[in-house]
Amino acid sequence: MPAMFRMPAELRKDPERGLLSRVLLTASPRTYCVVRYWESKEKLYAYASASDAFRHRAWARVDRLERRGKVRGHVGIWHEAYSVPEGSCEAVYGDMPAFGLAAAHGRVPLGERGRYARDRFAHRPAPWEERAAAALRLPFPLGGVSPSCAGPPTGGPRRR
Repeated sequence: MPAMFRMPAELRKDPERGLLSRVLLTASPRTYCVVRYWESKEKLYAYASASDAFRHRAWARVDRLERRGKVRGHVGIWHEAYSVPEGSCEAVYGDMPAFGLAAAHGRVPLGERGRYARDRFAHRPAPWEERAAAALRLPFPLGGVSPSCAGPPTGGPRRR
């Protein structure tokens, strides 16, 4: 269980690994679900196979315990991964903070995307870098600099 919290902390410290957002959900005292939103499946694969990542050490330990029969009845794993092409999904939020896909990719007011589902599915958002810069309220493009300064403002970007 502690690994569930350590991996996202590691990923927050290294945004280049590609984790955009995550949600921790509970269904019962024994059932936790972590939903993660990645920049790309390639970044997910790279993190999953990175020998320097905490995930690698955590899974090696679980594998050793599993081989000795010490995991059964204690840890269950449910893993699903989806690669969703742009324009193939929709998330509508009403009177909510950024959550799920909106936390990972930013929000666009419904009126800007269209009144009907067919119009909203036809909408193409800005590249992820622009959405991330907007979500973090950066006064400069992600990976670029502000026209008025040579780098990010003192103290780094503001986070919500």
